[in-house]
Amino acid sequence: MDAADAYRSVQPAGSLATPEHGGLLDMLGVAAIVLDAGGRITLWSPQAEKLFGWTAEEALGRYAARLLVAEEDSALVLDLFAQVMTGGGSWAGVFPIRHKNGTSRPVEFRNMRLTDQAGGRYALGIAADESVVRGIERNLALSAQLVAQSPTGVAVADTDLRLVLVNPSFERITGRSAQGCLGHEAAENLPFGEREDVEETMRQVLATGTPRLDRFATERPHHGGNGSNRAWRVSYYRLEDSIGRVIGVVATVLDVTEQYRADLQSSQARRRLAVIAQASTRIGTTLNLEQTARELADTVVPDLADIAAVDVLDAALHPRTLHRPTTAPTAFRALAVKTAYATSAARAADPVGEITRYEADRLVTRCAATGRTVHLAHVRPEDLPRIARDAAAATILADAGVHSYLAVPLIARGEVLGALDLKRARNPLPFTADDILLAEELAARAAVCIDNARWYQTQLQAATTLQRHLLSRTPPDPPGLKVACRYQPAGTAGHVGGDWFDVIPLTDGTTALVVGDVMGSGINAAATMGQLRTATRTLTRLGLEPDEVLRHLDVLTGELDEIIATCVYALCDPVAGHCRIALAGHPPPALTRTGHQPTLLDLPPGAPLGAAENIPFTTTRVDLPPGARLFLYTDGLLESRHHALDTRMDALLRHLSGPPLPLEATCDELLATLPDPDSDDDVALLIAEAAATDRAASGT
Repeated sequence: MDAADAYRSVQPAGSLATPEHGGLLDMLGVAAIVLDAGGRITLWSPQAEKLFGWTAEEALGRYAARLLVAEEDSALVLDLFAQVMTGGGSWAGVFPIRHKNGTSRPVEFRNMRLTDQAGGRYALGIAADESVVRGIERNLALSAQLVAQSPTGVAVADTDLRLVLVNPSFERITGRSAQGCLGHEAAENLPFGEREDVEETMRQVLATGTPRLDRFATERPHHGGNGSNRAWRVSYYRLEDSIGRVIGVVATVLDVTEQYRADLQSSQARRRLAVIAQASTRIGTTLNLEQTARELADTVVPDLADIAAVDVLDAALHPRTLHRPTTAPTAFRALAVKTAYATSAARAADPVGEITRYEADRLVTRCAATGRTVHLAHVRPEDLPRIARDAAAATILADAGVHSYLAVPLIARGEVLGALDLKRARNPLPFTADDILLAEELAARAAVCIDNARWYQTQLQAATTLQRHLLSRTPPDPPGLKVACRYQPAGTAGHVGGDWFDVIPLTDGTTALVVGDVMGSGINAAATMGQLRTATRTLTRLGLEPDEVLRHLDVLTGELDEIIATCVYALCDPVAGHCRIALAGHPPPALTRTGHQPTLLDLPPGAPLGAAENIPFTTTRVDLPPGARLFLYTDGLLESRHHALDTRMDALLRHLSGPPLPLEATCDELLATLPDPDSDDDVALLIAEAAATDRAASGT
């Protein structure tokens, strides 16, 4: 092996050094001097010339003590030389040396005896300027203390990215010991995010020299620890020696876990507030029970749960009977199911609309029975049969990865209405105490809306039943007339109850046709409508003119509590070929006659019933020849939020101008095309057609 091979064999793996590169020894300016047994200088390095000022030609062969030591120090240096040469050991220390320029300077020495092959003895002196040595020692000590005592974690890796140094703060911040780290791969022992990202970052810094500063990182999920969500700010620098040789990478780390957790809690709080704010606008937009349940499920998925179901107690859906919690088997009706993604877990839920009976040991039953939230942060296999509806559903939930569960009671006005069922599968975090608070807040808000919706539907059912009971059944055709009539409820239930129609045959061959509209909705409007309808039938049989009937109805309406109604009253005499009509604030009837364009009758409008006192009503005679049709309707047929009333009346006339359809088909066609889909008003429609009579046919 030649000298070059010997040099390369001692270089560290991955070193970028070459024989021309220096290092610490060059920084020290170490000089080498060799003396023979007599004390003469036999070898003199270039560094010795720099340190002492004498060239090799000037120094070689001369006594070192005479050349380099002041006369007063000669005895001491000769004594030390003798100790080294006689085997007394090496000597190290600081000795004053005379420079060629006559000055004296302290020099750090290391002296030792050398022996050649022939047994000759020599003294080797290694020397450096004492001030340089002290400065380097001071810098090294300072660096070591800064690294050791710094509150910032420091880890140093060599060019092979193996850790060669970690300070105590690194051990404290990361929970990794120096003993377990040193000599091992840096990327494996720096838990600052994914291993591949750490290694790639360090290699880039090593190759380019560009530092990566203040990078935020959280603990790897698989990293050993207590799952405390630790977080750090990490910076990477390339490490070079004094002459620019790359010797490794430094990673510095600050623990920002507390700030991270505080930010996380703040973010979660903002998320909860956002969900609550969203719930305020999304839940309860209608008084439809199923829609309200869907809105609740849409609100909690995916922000709170991966899978949500809204189930109500079947007993709570019946007319008002106080449901008391019980531990007996309980029937639930599924109203809504929602998943954050396509998952087989949806098949494990109860089908929407179906009723399922659960035993007392089921968690949803316990939730409804106690009125308290049931929380399983970590679902075990033995828990699934108490969550799922049957064994097959439990298997589906297990395969879907359900690992955390919440059942939150829906309580409104002190009554348990059902439960909000929440599961997590893809979301790896279990439900926490904060999640429970949020779920209970949303459930409480939704429960009130659900309670309102079920009461609304109960009132709807009662109002509809009452109104249909009070409305005339489709009457037989009276003498000389053909009639068809329809009642169409509004799109929302609370507006049922105010409109009515009636066909009242009289003994003299005439027939009273009545259509009215009580302002308001619900049971009160339906009841008022029943009163006015009964009064109208009674007044009709007294043989009164239409305006007189309306005047009596106006008095009656005024005696009721803040009730206003509109009405059209037509007394038809098909034998005479005319009818007498009066209005009380009601839309004008339409008339079609053979050979004429449809028209809206120009009648005195009158005032609504109960709206004002002493407002006269007027009876107007209108011809009604055979084949003529009279159309009576309430305002729900024409009113629109998007178009003016005149435009809507023109639309009615356009529909009536075509070829006449049978009466029943005409009713269906008008109700299918004219009412505004966005309208919240119901519609009553009555069509009467004058039939040919013997008297009309003979021309008398």
